[in-house]
Amino acid sequence: MTGTVGGALLVVGDVVTDVVARHRGPLATGTDTAAQVRTVPGGAGANVACWAAYQGCRDVVLLGRVGVDSARWHEEELVRCGVRPRLVVDAEAPTGTVICLVDAGAGGERTFLADGGASRRAGPEDWSPELLDGVGLLHLSGYLCFSAAGRELVSAAVADARARGVPVSLDPASTGFLRELGVERFLALVDGVEVLVPSRDEAVLLSGEPGAAGAAGAADAADAAAKLSGRFPVVVVKEGAAGACVARGGVVRERVGAAAGVVVRDSTGAGDAFTGAVLAARLRGAGWREAVGEGCGAGGVAVGVVGGRPPGR
Repeated sequence: MTGTVGGALLVVGDVVTDVVARHRGPLATGTDTAAQVRTVPGGAGANVACWAAYQGCRDVVLLGRVGVDSARWHEEELVRCGVRPRLVVDAEAPTGTVICLVDAGAGGERTFLADGGASRRAGPEDWSPELLDGVGLLHLSGYLCFSAAGRELVSAAVADARARGVPVSLDPASTGFLRELGVERFLALVDGVEVLVPSRDEAVLLSGEPGAAGAAGAADAADAAAKLSGRFPVVVVKEGAAGACVARGGVVRERVGAAAGVVVRDSTGAGDAFTGAVLAARLRGAGWREAVGEGCGAGGVAVGVVGGRPPGR
């Protein structure tokens, strides 16, 4: 993905309804815990698309699957963010729902309870090679890898993109689901992806560095990034408050610090904001250092708003 310039950004991934509950301090098991609760549009794939548009990407297309129950609402919200939705409406499964438990007293740390719903039924029948017409970059949400139909969709999309010379990026999405699927199985599935954008914990797990099986993040993110870049041409590791690093050819080439003076309200979607901004910058022709700097800036904005979408959208 060197010198990626121009063309549309096609994102394939999950569209869900987020129920965000912001509480302060530990949950009171077996009784009530006071919280501020909001229902907002979400989904890692949809969030990345919205942030890319927010960061100035002029043509962003999202392919996803939703239920009849909220299809129109999600379509309207995507259009409002400047995204062209290509939503497949599932007549049998409802739109996926994620309950986001955000501890407002612990730096916005969040825990997810996920019901993939219609998103888990996204499959190769939703895909068409023609979706790549005019596309400069294809981005896949890693959540697709955690269902049988989604894995078939990933394989078809990666194969068609490679045949057309369209670079592919992917965010691994979830350490919990990665462990369930199996690291080697995941790595084999995403062979052919040019840019991997994991979090620090995902990078450690996928690289097999010390700490991968136990305490997440015990290994250094740079070591994990360097090791993974022996398998993927470019690895961009999101390190949260520590910023991000970029590895190519087994070596960390760039390190960028996080945005200064960030006030954290809700860390939900910060990684999606980072990814969307990086992809938008790359499509404009930015180098990796500049692109990752924009990603860190977008992540800093994202933690200041509730939910995973850009402010005011």
